Amino acid sequence: MDRRALHAALMEASIPGGYYRIEGVHEPVPTPPDFLFVRRAADGGWETGAYERGRDEILARHPDEATACAHLLRLLV
Repeated sequence: MDRRALHAALMEASIPGGYYRIEGVHEPVPTPPDFLFVRRAADGGWETGAYERGRDEILARHPDEATACAHLLRLLV
């Protein structure tokens, strides 16, 4: 699963768009006060995490996009 497939799966599951951010695919505007996210890490891997009260908290680091997307899907569905 890539980021576009993840977004499609979340839309199909009727998960509100303000609950998550998918880097480069779904970035809600205005930015919600808290949400879960998937993004590319500085080291080239991938991260899933939570944004709360203006701070990012990394929940897990992943070796590839597919693993990160599957993790975010499990967190939201």
